Amino acid sequence: KMPTATKKRSDQKRSLGDLKRQVSKLTVRVEELEDLRDLNSAVSRNSGKRGVAWSKAKASLGLA
Repeated sequence: KMPTATKKRSDQKRSLGDLKRQVSKLTVRVEELEDLRDLNSAVSRNSGKRGVAWSKAKASLGLA
């Protein structure tokens, strides 16, 4: 059987690893939410404005 002190340290390491993964996932989620907020803001700012024709957009990007 594993000594209590060793087992406790092992559990802490596992918990810290889990915490690191959770923080990483939350960081990605926050970045996605910030991107969504920026997109919604741009859509709101540009509502009612005419868009660019697809042919012109392709040409300006060198895709035509």
